[in-house]
Amino acid sequence: MQRSTEFVGTKFVGTKIVGTEFVDGRAVAPLAVGVVGAGRVGLALAAGFARAGHHLAGVAPRSPESRGTAAGRLPGVPLLGPADLAAQASVLLVTVPDDAVASVVMGLAADGVLHTGQAVVHTSGRHGLAVLDAAAAAGAIPLALHPAMTFQGTSEDVERLTGTHFGVTARGRHWALAEQLVAALGGHPVSVPEELRPLWHAGLAHGANHLVTLVSSALEVIRATGASDPAAVLRPLLTAALDGALASGMQALTGPVARGDAATVSAHLDALAAAAATERPVYLALARATADRTARGSSPAVVDVLNGIARGTGADTGPASTGRRTA
Repeated sequence: MQRSTEFVGTKFVGTKIVGTEFVDGRAVAPLAVGVVGAGRVGLALAAGFARAGHHLAGVAPRSPESRGTAAGRLPGVPLLGPADLAAQASVLLVTVPDDAVASVVMGLAADGVLHTGQAVVHTSGRHGLAVLDAAAAAGAIPLALHPAMTFQGTSEDVERLTGTHFGVTARGRHWALAEQLVAALGGHPVSVPEELRPLWHAGLAHGANHLVTLVSSALEVIRATGASDPAAVLRPLLTAALDGALASGMQALTGPVARGDAATVSAHLDALAAAAATERPVYLALARATADRTARGSSPAVVDVLNGIARGTGADTGPASTGRRTA
């Protein structure tokens, strides 16, 4: 780990935190960390910095409900207003929803509580540094640190930080500071250019959020068979499938689409229509996407699968000789 930080009071000087040296991502002297927003991400990161030995200057909840949650998850940590907290923090984490980041930062800048050398960090996956322009104009160091992790709002969230990759957008001279903050949380930094932040976030949301939709749908289908514990049925299968997909991509695909079993796909659609009709569109959309991916090379078996899916919906998938749908 490059040692490029020194710390004096609550000020960062240039690219250094003057007076503090980091060893294996941990600061010998604690930073004063403040968190604006007491949602799942904010509370997890606050607990992560506390675990690393840093001082929590406070949390600024944005609703009575989140205030109660913060008090329960971080007992003894001051619950302050955003302006009071920003005035004290050397590292200010803005963990509010994406659409609120810019307005929160501009409000703090207008209040005159952001200061030279302070690090102002947001955790939005979509945004880069532009939403922190008001903080940079006040002399603060702007950083975008987005954890590639889903949080459930429990005490286990802080444990999930260890090994998590963070999408980092930082100006060159500030990279070492971003790297050290991520290391303090037990994470790994991944450089994401400003213009590619939405693409980064799309990939993560597509994988994690849509996985939840897929698994929830599969649970409903298995539940419709009368299984008392659908999760227990699916867990070993889905774990193996996920491991295979992460290691080998589409080469890990098994099942009727991969085998070209058109009759089986049609039978699935008929069964879903009869017993789990709300899940049939989910299955159909994913079967179409799967068939499109396996249709590369135009094998007759995959063409049969595409036609079988078309017969199940009455839709036209285009020329059978190509196996491609028309728009």
